[in-house]
Amino acid sequence: MKIGLFFGSFNPIHVGHLIIANTMATTTDLEQVWFVVSPQNPFKKTKSLLHEFDRLDMVERAIADNSRLKATNIEFSMPKPSYTIDTLTRLGEKYPQHSFRLIMGEDNLEQFANWKNYDKVLEYYGLYVYPRPKSKESPFKTHPNVQLVEAPLLDISATFIRESIRANRSIRYMVPDVVEEMIERKKFYL
Repeated sequence: MKIGLFFGSFNPIHVGHLIIANTMATTTDLEQVWFVVSPQNPFKKTKSLLHEFDRLDMVERAIADNSRLKATNIEFSMPKPSYTIDTLTRLGEKYPQHSFRLIMGEDNLEQFANWKNYDKVLEYYGLYVYPRPKSKESPFKTHPNVQLVEAPLLDISATFIRESIRANRSIRYMVPDVVEEMIERKKFYL
């Protein structure tokens, strides 16, 4: 099975993530998209990061009704911060019957050369890239293992959602109802 891996902190998962994942699962040759919930992104601060199990729970609830989307906690047992190449290697060992591709926003291509073993990621896995607002040109866009995927141009962020929660503003329609309910019930991000 060809699986697209959508890495992120998903803090929280929102409709932008879900639209991109569904677009990848339904308009490309990917058979499934797995959300790889990262305990700690090496490029991000962890100050406002919910516990990884809470974020995984929100992802699982958000995608429960879509058999093409899955969530994985593969990075929870790996050294932190986890690096994409190490996770790809671990997934390949655990699921040798699958082939994996990395899903990323076009804005991440700008920094891609800074990733650990980025050349191996390109060579052995390849990238499925979706458009992002204000992305700069990147030489990686023309690489033979980079597939540009037409997807809605979304500019919604988890940071904006967290700030809205702290300011007591509605997050309705930005996150699935089940995620909004969980955030309210557990008083996340206050």
